[in-house]
Amino acid sequence: MGFLKRILRPTPQDTADAPVAPGSFERLSDEELQVHMGIKTYGAFELTDAIRPSYDVQIAPRQGFRYDKYVDEASGATTPVIMAAATKSILLDTFLELIDHLGNVVDVVLETSHHSSSHHEDLYREHIDVPVLKSILMEFEDVLTDDGCTGIAIINPTKKQEVQLDEHKLLIAYGAPLDPFRETLIGADIYPDKSIRFITEAEHVHSSSERMYDRFLQLQTRLGVEDESSEDTAAW
Repeated sequence: MGFLKRILRPTPQDTADAPVAPGSFERLSDEELQVHMGIKTYGAFELTDAIRPSYDVQIAPRQGFRYDKYVDEASGATTPVIMAAATKSILLDTFLELIDHLGNVVDVVLETSHHSSSHHEDLYREHIDVPVLKSILMEFEDVLTDDGCTGIAIINPTKKQEVQLDEHKLLIAYGAPLDPFRETLIGADIYPDKSIRFITEAEHVHSSSERMYDRFLQLQTRLGVEDESSEDTAAW
């Protein structure tokens, strides 16, 4: 199984400095944990290997999407958001279809938390042709879907739009207009659900391994990404 990383995040946004309270995983025996991590399906929804809900399943994973918003703390600017959960069999294909709405040339941010339990590091590359990008992403489907310490964001700074496949394997689209993203989700049988709650909104556990980290490093090389902190750049 490799190592496990439990993160409590009460909102869709990461809260790097949030305290981690004792949770259900700390009371489990190794056998109980192995059994829980081996549960892949909840009803018709199949999880990837990257993440599992709390042992008492505070939120049962299911397919659907809802509208949300992102508020920039510095400027107060509000950006409309669609957040979606998709079953494993259609996850990457849906992500690739969402990318198509961003244009022919995009920027890429590869996110890693392999060496941290509280925050992730952003690795940035500007200007990659979408057909080339999609070919690379299909080659690395395993790490993108099954590694709980890898996330990726595709950005069009001119349009001020972004599509993410985050560490929790949620699909997140930022920036108006949202209608094309909505149509793609519905076309994949992912439907609007105002009451849907996501695995990020309760206790959950991330999973990774040394093999996944090696694959992440290979993906980093193929994408040609660099440490964003070393460049004076921003997403938008």
